[in-house]
Amino acid sequence: MSVRLTIDHRKKTDAALRHPEKAHRPDNPIARKPDWIRVRAPNHPTYHETRRLMRDNNLVTVCEEAACPNIGECWSQRHATMMIMGEICTRACAFCNVTTGLPHALDADEPERVADAVARLGLRHVVITSVDRDDLPDGGAHHFARVIGAIRAHAPDTTIEILTPDFLRKPGALEVVVRARPDVFNHNLETVPRLYTTIRPGARYYQSMRLLDDVKKMDPSIFTKSGLMLGLGEERPEILQVMDDLRIADVDFITLGQYLQPTVKHAAVARFVTPEEFADYAGMARVKGFLQVSSSPLTRSSYHADADFAELRAARAQRLRGERGVMEIM
Repeated sequence: MSVRLTIDHRKKTDAALRHPEKAHRPDNPIARKPDWIRVRAPNHPTYHETRRLMRDNNLVTVCEEAACPNIGECWSQRHATMMIMGEICTRACAFCNVTTGLPHALDADEPERVADAVARLGLRHVVITSVDRDDLPDGGAHHFARVIGAIRAHAPDTTIEILTPDFLRKPGALEVVVRARPDVFNHNLETVPRLYTTIRPGARYYQSMRLLDDVKKMDPSIFTKSGLMLGLGEERPEILQVMDDLRIADVDFITLGQYLQPTVKHAAVARFVTPEEFADYAGMARVKGFLQVSSSPLTRSSYHADADFAELRAARAQRLRGERGVMEIM
């Protein structure tokens, strides 16, 4: 059975409650979705088992908070992206369905609960993300490091991918996270520079780009990753320029997916990008030198992250073998 994407999985549909800063904005009618954007209704027994485990450990997932369309598929395979530091974000991006407001104090027990869930799920690869915590002196960097350390202790064979905020105006925060040595450091650009003031007003494009560049300079062994949502009004040349910017920063992995409007108070979908266009962008990204590319209407940062990581590692090994071969010939 497949269903059209129309609901928030937590059934928190009142935009005025979740997004008080958007309540005064005029409604943007939600456009009818094309036939190629379909997902299966979440009814697999493992989906319910994963959901129960998240509840038992009092954990928040971005899968639910951001109303991800892939939740049924991912949770049925025991894949869940855990969102640390609470479910309230200090920023108010025009695309995001995570609640905006003043967050609660950090939970000192959260790293152990996350690590316990990772071990009980038997994950080969885990993705840890967070809300923006501009209220914290370090933006939550030390909490990220503690979560990574706890997972290493409880599930040493699990590879760890983090999806972080930009740590804007948080000196030293990035160094703390990099020293914890995640396997993949992901930070999404989300959209092209021209649209930042309306889509991602609390962020700065070049700060995000500098962060990705700095990760590679601090520890070249860490894979870096970033993603864009398409359908917000960006133009093809702008997308290709962002790809070039990411390659200059030596980013390994790019994801491209369709923006889907969470509520009438969020940014409207300017257009639905066709699967053929996504395939074309994937080809362009590979030509530009990314080790790994995921580009489709339903692609999200953490979608198929475990399989993608295996391919990413294999691609790096193949490239290194090729480089050694060239050196031997010379």
